[in-house]
Amino acid sequence: MLEYLVLYESRSGNTKKIAAAIFSNLPGNSKDLIDITTDKSIPEANVYFIGFCVNCGTCSMEVSDFINGLGGKRIALFGTCGMGDSPDYYKAIEKSVNAWIENDNDYLGAFICQGKMPRKVREKYESRRVPENEAQMDMYIRNFDEALTHPDSLDIEHAKVFTQKCLKKLEEMDH
Repeated sequence: MLEYLVLYESRSGNTKKIAAAIFSNLPGNSKDLIDITTDKSIPEANVYFIGFCVNCGTCSMEVSDFINGLGGKRIALFGTCGMGDSPDYYKAIEKSVNAWIENDNDYLGAFICQGKMPRKVREKYESRRVPENEAQMDMYIRNFDEALTHPDSLDIEHAKVFTQKCLKKLEEMDH
């Protein structure tokens, strides 16, 4: 059994970048980094860092099913979403996803940051822009443009800090 497993789903590469940052900050060699969508069998671990791309405020069914199947583990969540600088939205995402964690697991927390979106999202905003919703669509378009550089180096650094906080929590749990 592994000590750490960083398991992620990434549609546009955003969550994969965060997963790699978390993985590189985990100590020792008893660890693995796996894309949940591959056919590779998923090994058992003591500690899971589970990453997801946010769609409609939550994770995919594949990720939620995996989370829900874990028992007696230590679990940290991480994700990327198009919306930036929105702590309240990030908390709502965390609440939605950690609802799948069974009570016999130890929850370590979540890290969520902005990630770039596919070009078709901007095109959708542009096509839906009418005088009645012009201000809202302009805000969405600005957010889309700001997201193009994310996750950036600061997001990566924050993911590393999150990893260290999780490791500290684990150390406190073991003493």
